[in-house]
Amino acid sequence: MPKLDLDSIPQTNATGYPAPFDREVQERWYRRLSPASGLTSFGASHVVLKPGAWSSQRHWHESEDELLVMISGEAVLVEDDGRTVLRAGDVCAWPKGVKNGHHLRNESDVDCCFVVVSGGVRTGGDYPDIDMTFSADAYFRKDGTPFDAKPAA
Repeated sequence: MPKLDLDSIPQTNATGYPAPFDREVQERWYRRLSPASGLTSFGASHVVLKPGAWSSQRHWHESEDELLVMISGEAVLVEDDGRTVLRAGDVCAWPKGVKNGHHLRNESDVDCCFVVVSGGVRTGGDYPDIDMTFSADAYFRKDGTPFDAKPAA
């Protein structure tokens, strides 16, 4: 049946970010929809941000497109050009290779929820606000020194 039972898909707040960059995402809870549904050509996650949580460190992808649909609540999208409030029904898209660092912050006092979809091959990208970049399977300082942490699956 095409309808997914969200309650049957494990929810986690796991992150591969090394300390101290992991703090802001501790209250980001997500479910990986693609593996649970048998989809293999793109990634999709159902994400809940508790008050104060970030979706990620601000980042951009070399070879992955991203699409985000707000489901409920309110979040602040932070990009290179500033801040935009997002509410239920709002849709955002980031083409691969565009060096526009982005993330969401829940600055409200209630949970917010969104679905994010990614397509392409994860090869890497950058975190413009911190001393970190990423490849498909590792994090690095901008001088190329690797962190011990590995990206979450």
